[in-house]
Amino acid sequence: MGKAKVISLYTGAGGMDYGFEAAGFDTAVALEFDHDCCETLRKSRSWPVIERSIYDVPAEELLEVARLKSGEPDLLIGGPPCQPFSKSGYWARGDSLRLDDPRADTLAAYMHVVQEALPRVFLLENVAGLAFSGKDEGLLLLLERIKRINRATKSNYKPYFQVLNAAAYGVPQLRERFVLVASRDGQPFSFPAPTHTDPSEKPDLLDVGLPQYRTAWDAIGDLRPSSDEDLSVRGKWGALLPSIPEGQNYLFHTERGEGLPLFGWRRRYWTFLLKLAKNRPSWTLQAQPGPAVGPFHWESRRLSIRELARLQTFPDDVLVQGGRTSAQRQLGNAVPSLLAEVLGRAIRTQLLGLKPLKVPLKLLPPARTPVPAPEPVLPVPPVFRALEGSHEAHPGTGKGYGAKARLQSIA
Repeated sequence: MGKAKVISLYTGAGGMDYGFEAAGFDTAVALEFDHDCCETLRKSRSWPVIERSIYDVPAEELLEVARLKSGEPDLLIGGPPCQPFSKSGYWARGDSLRLDDPRADTLAAYMHVVQEALPRVFLLENVAGLAFSGKDEGLLLLLERIKRINRATKSNYKPYFQVLNAAAYGVPQLRERFVLVASRDGQPFSFPAPTHTDPSEKPDLLDVGLPQYRTAWDAIGDLRPSSDEDLSVRGKWGALLPSIPEGQNYLFHTERGEGLPLFGWRRRYWTFLLKLAKNRPSWTLQAQPGPAVGPFHWESRRLSIRELARLQTFPDDVLVQGGRTSAQRQLGNAVPSLLAEVLGRAIRTQLLGLKPLKVPLKLLPPARTPVPAPEPVLPVPPVFRALEGSHEAHPGTGKGYGAKARLQSIA
């Protein structure tokens, strides 16, 4: 029997596909609208790539390119664009439009392909916000659509879903993703148990004896950036970054921090001047960061493209195409490949009846020891000392400057 066949929707730069590849699957067709993402896929793999919108490609064409018939795909995967349900959307705009946002139609488009292709199993991933209590319209839409598909096709898709922290599975990055898995014949699915634990928290009984989270040093400690890649931090705040210790952000320079009181407590978003620590996982990589938005390297510079890819556990032979902005977007939007590899191994044995792989995880970063000491912290440049003084702390959710401005514009 050959490798299990995958139809991949919203493929992006291929984060999930590389993980399922490592778990013994083969991408029979990938559908992606972004040109640079498609070029990354073409330069890195020989998978058939359709470079069009999901709204313009009928399921029949996907199946034809994949050389499959309805009911034959072993697995359908995809992560519909998640902006309507993201936490950053709440920060920037207050409560999100969510299902009223036209970008939420991508969920329905994904489910339409499920109904037409009838894969043995499908996996849908999204931001953790899709399942926020009291704001779960997207999840309810998915569950209702699954019921409709079962009625219309006599299938028995039974959904199992969970929010997973990628770091708990060996990914050197704190990144939460909502994952839904359903088998056409209604087989139960158990999400893999965590394999790594947070050393800063008291472990659960089930976590005792697990290795600690993989760290940024594990992922990128052996890398040096190319001399032709400009990684300097520009903008108004770039020169302040060397005065912030590893593993901290602008909060270091507040009245509750150990630095100078240059900012009000929690007056900025968490990623403002956020710096990696060698001995911890990275924080979630951003797809469209501003000039002062991290995480930054502990050397007070931007992360290189290869470093970003390593933190996402992409295979080293992936060649990310396009300029810096495009590459950052491709990698920041991706699913960590190792997380997909872990899920792929569970799906192949639990739902597809395939033999378990006896080799270690291919995409798990090695544990690199010893970990070097933190980088030295430099003094605050004189240009920023004019900010030193008393600053008002953030008054609470919905009471900040942005929220007040929105209320005034409505009034």
